[in-house]
This record gives sequence, structure tokens and C-alpha cells, in this order.
Amino acid sequence: MDVQPDSAQEAGGGLDRRAELSEFLRTRRARLKPEDVGLPVFGRHRRVPGLRREELAQLAGVSVAYYTRLEQGNGRNVSAEVLDSIARALRLTDAEHAHLTHLAKPKQHKRKRAARAQQVRGALLQLLDTLDGIPAYVVGRRSDILAWNRMAAAVFGDWAELPAQERNWARLVFLKPEYRDLFVEWDQKASDMVSYLRMDAGCHPDDPQLSALVGELSVKSEEFRRLWATHDVKEKSYGVKRLRHPLVGELTLSFETFRLVDDEEQCLITFHAEPGSASADALRLLASWGTDAARAGAAGASPSV
Repeated sequence: MDVQPDSAQEAGGGLDRRAELSEFLRTRRARLKPEDVGLPVFGRHRRVPGLRREELAQLAGVSVAYYTRLEQGNGRNVSAEVLDSIARALRLTDAEHAHLTHLAKPKQHKRKRAARAQQVRGALLQLLDTLDGIPAYVVGRRSDILAWNRMAAAVFGDWAELPAQERNWARLVFLKPEYRDLFVEWDQKASDMVSYLRMDAGCHPDDPQLSALVGELSVKSEEFRRLWATHDVKEKSYGVKRLRHPLVGELTLSFETFRLVDDEEQCLITFHAEPGSASADALRLLASWGTDAARAGAAGASPSV
């Protein structure tokens, strides 16, 4: 079992919440056309993409001046009812609605929690160890990988060999070439990763470590910069991942995400293969190699593969 201590506090401030709110609303408005929401189209040329502010305000039932202030980042006294109306007018998903609420009405207690060290409960660490044959790990804020079991290391790589600050899914996906090779649908994985960080930024806009991570990835990865600029957010709690493993070839694994009741900022993520499938056989092979490797390491010899 391996556990990552919380990385050192980065210098500097967090993300600009007002700018985040402004850009999120602007990009959501830009993706809608008048005909999408039943509004008449006058003229063949429009100066702005998507809906105009006055059109969105009309749909939401608020004044143009009120909506303009909100889109300029001033959500200080906005009510939950108004946010609901704007979310409906913008046709936001549940995840986008939650993100809008976090940006417009941030909660003080969430800011404080972002500064605390992330710790995985001892019982959860024991559970990871008992999931024999099932790759599983715990992920926390900023996509930090907090703990994992032997099978997760066999499938995704031995994170124990990395410095603590590099045990982060966003850094792995965008900065490590081997992970671009590992994920068959790397573009989808990258998009999901940025959406996760966007949701995190909405909950913790004042987290300096998150701000530093976004800054680092923006400098080092053109793909990250492009995806970050879209302001897309979504939640994906289950699905299928196709991997291209260097030892056993292609794996098709279903994943499930379990958010912890006592710490909603931590998730346990498990992977499994369809029984009787080639992927299930490959997982068993990886598990046996892992056991042999552990025994050989204890004996001071190299495992035979």
C-alpha cells in the first residue's frame, strides 16, 4: 500500500473567481443559438456568437442590467432562485448548474478545507489491500492520487516511484508521454481530466496549489490550454476505459466511482473486467506476475516473465 502526503503549499493566490464566473457564463451563452431556445432570428448577421445578453436575460426572467452584472463576475447577492432560472435558460447540466452555484455563491467552509492536508482513513487503506485482483485507488482534490493497491500499480504504473507532487492525474495525462500511449481514447481522458479540475476550481477558487497546477499545465501543454479555455464541466462516475498495456496488450475495463460520505472530496475508483473476457484473463496474468515479483524481490532475485 502506498499513500501520498499532501504536497507543500504553493506560493501565490488562487484563481480569480469573478473571472471564472464571467467566462463560464459567457461560454455557456455562446454555445446557444436563438433557434435552440425558440427565439426568432432577426437579420442574417449577428455580432456575437450564440445568444445576446438581452436574449438570455429575457429567457431567465431577469433584467438585462442584472444579468450583465452577474456575467461581469458580480454574483454577491444573487439568489438561488435566480441562478436556477439562469441555469434553465442556459440549459445547463446538473454538473454545470452546481459549478455555476459554486462560482456565484462560494462556501467559506470549503475554502478552509482546501488548505487542509488530505489523509486517507486507515480502514479505507485496508479495504484497498483486500481488493485482490481489482485495480483501485483513491483520488482527492486537484486530481491528486492519494492511495492505491498493488493491482492499480500493475495496470497504471508504479506511482511509488514518482515524487509525491507528481502523483497527480492531470500531470500524468498531460505531461507524461507513456500515459498518452496507455489510454486508447486519450483525448476523452484529457477532456474528462480538465472538466474535473474545473469542478474543483469552482469549489476551491482560492486554493493556491490548484492555481499553481493550472498555471504549470497551461505553460507546458498546449492541449491543456485549449481544453481549459472551453470552461466545460461534467461529472463521470462510471464508464469504460480502454487501455493499451505494455505487457498484456489492450484492456477494456469498467470503472465505478464511489464518493466518500465523510469526505466528499475523496473518491474510491475501482476497475473490473467482464468475467470470461480476454481483459479478465489479462488482469489475472498481471496479478500473478505481481505476486511472483513480490516473492522474487523478497528473495533478491528477478522475476521471470
